[in-house]
Amino acid sequence: MKILDRYLLKTFLGTFATVFVILFFIFILQTVWLFIAELAGKDLDFVMVLKFLAFSMPRIVPLVLPLSILLASIMSFGNLSEHYEFAAMKSSGISLQRAMRSLTIAITLLSIVAFFFANNVIPYAEFKFVNFRKNIAQAKPALAITEGQFSDVGLYNIKVNKKSGENGNHLTGITIHQKAQNGDGSKTVIRAKDGELISSDKSSILQLVLNNGNYYQDIIPKKYEDRDKLPFAKSSFKKYRINIDLSGLNKIDTDEKSISNTNTMLNVSDLNYTLDSLNKNRNADIISFSENSGARLGALVNNNAKPSPKKKPFVKDLLSLYTNKEKSDILKIANSNTESIYYAIDVTRTELDNKKKNINGHVLALYDKFVIVYACFLMFFIGAPLGAIIRKGGLGLPIVFAVLIFISFHFINTFGKRISQEDGLPPFFGSWMSSMILTPLAILLTYRATNDIGLINIDVILAPIQKAFQKLFQKIIPSQNKE
Repeated sequence: MKILDRYLLKTFLGTFATVFVILFFIFILQTVWLFIAELAGKDLDFVMVLKFLAFSMPRIVPLVLPLSILLASIMSFGNLSEHYEFAAMKSSGISLQRAMRSLTIAITLLSIVAFFFANNVIPYAEFKFVNFRKNIAQAKPALAITEGQFSDVGLYNIKVNKKSGENGNHLTGITIHQKAQNGDGSKTVIRAKDGELISSDKSSILQLVLNNGNYYQDIIPKKYEDRDKLPFAKSSFKKYRINIDLSGLNKIDTDEKSISNTNTMLNVSDLNYTLDSLNKNRNADIISFSENSGARLGALVNNNAKPSPKKKPFVKDLLSLYTNKEKSDILKIANSNTESIYYAIDVTRTELDNKKKNINGHVLALYDKFVIVYACFLMFFIGAPLGAIIRKGGLGLPIVFAVLIFISFHFINTFGKRISQEDGLPPFFGSWMSSMILTPLAILLTYRATNDIGLINIDVILAPIQKAFQKLFQKIIPSQNKE
């Protein structure tokens, strides 16, 4: 390896390591801020907090790595240009492409490491992170109830507007949905103004004491047609106690692994296998629904058809062949079957849409493994030429350019993935949209830096304007001379 290559590698890798550590620390602080409500004041020991942060760290790398490469490239090549080191290289016959050669090899190795990290380390860490949070919530019942959303605790789904008290045991604005146990679909809803969680280390029973509330319960009639009347029972209470058995929840190990079905926890081979299963399952549902719909319509026609021993002339009004009572029965059956078919279509469409969104999420997770590899190259080929053009190193102007470019990249990437998740765009284009848009910028900057062209050529913009004014003055001056 030549002295120049060693010098460039030392300059770039040193800057990259410094920038990566700083940005990683900043994003870790953001993670702590996001989850501070789950960590602060919950009687968690220091080891559990460290494990919580350790499992959340790998998910930050896909954000920090491209930004670090971009900023390090701008700073390194900006310093070389600012101190006329690039001018000395060019005077010796060394082009920008030759100077970037060794760094391109280094970025290639870094991209390979990034792929293996995204394919193996991040899924494992995400797997551990989700299960660790779940197990903490079960071990600490106060953690299991989150403000502003329904939380699953035993046989109940509990939502509270606000938690207060030393351990978050005092609850305000409580809504509880009790899970149906008898299989008849009945629903029980309990609402209370406030309440308190009472637990003991010596008991596996979590007691929820509710104050000043109402108790609603659906009544399921024996006759199906009476269900449209929506009967329910309502009662009021001053104090109501609910005992939740936590014997199963408290027997847990924070290292236990039970959740393993989210797309962020899967590597490439797992995602391909899961996608194949999900697509087959969705296609089978479509075929099954179409066959069942045809059979249902055929059964409806056969049941309503009145057998006739001999042919009768065609009648425009079929209902005229029946008595008034039969007409009423036929219309009721037709209306009931129409509503049933419409409801089945609506439910099936919703289920198929959700399954399609789930498939899209898995496809996006698959492409993300490769996007991070290309993003490393893209940010290097944007940052290195840009640094050579602006000729500024340090932490001033390079940070401004790096932040603007990366925010654009991240915003377009998030926007494309959100649209693809809702099936508004093919997942391939959603994942690669940001890379497709910024690739021409990388090519343009590399071309301009190679040919010693500035970032913005003012003459290209001003020349057409000057020509337009010259033509305008030429028309005005002769007309004034004639007058």
